[in-house]
Amino acid sequence: MIFNLENNNINEKYKLMAQTIIPRPIAWVVTEDEGVVNIAPFSYFIGLSSEPATVLISVGHKSDGTSKDTLRNIRKHKRCIICMVEEGSLEPMHFSAKELGANESEAELFDIKTEQMFEGYPPVISGVPCAYVCDFNQEIDLGGGSTIPLVLNVKQIYVNDENITDKERLTISFNPVARIGKSYALLGNEVSAPVMR
Repeated sequence: MIFNLENNNINEKYKLMAQTIIPRPIAWVVTEDEGVVNIAPFSYFIGLSSEPATVLISVGHKSDGTSKDTLRNIRKHKRCIICMVEEGSLEPMHFSAKELGANESEAELFDIKTEQMFEGYPPVISGVPCAYVCDFNQEIDLGGGSTIPLVLNVKQIYVNDENITDKERLTISFNPVARIGKSYALLGNEVSAPVMR
């Protein structure tokens, strides 16, 4: 079948893309405003460049059409923390996707522990394998869409010592959770790259 996206509604486009661009890593984004810690997962997330170090997350809107707290907080404070999700955090990560009021904190409601690691930035979710300390770079205007891509500059990267398997070679290992359509997946076995001749 061929799907002409000009004729498909946004939900059908999402279903087509979310089930074919797989697996997608999850950015577990922490922002803060007026002392309220906001935590939300986004699976439209990718590394853009390592020089300069940048990532991109795409943030939609709430069901009533207003900006999600993550988008509003990044626009206001120009900073966020992106945590990578490991298997043991799947349940609280999934629960943190629940739509809450701006004055409600997922950290409090779902008992997600955080710790302050970087001065002037939101806290880091406790126990994550790694986290990116990010500054806002720019929004990308896609021409009236309901999703806002944000380019973020990565200023520092935290890696849990337990996940560094070789400090000399800087080898990092953890069990990431990925998004596949409406489901989640674990990466499973790693496969070595074929040898080029």
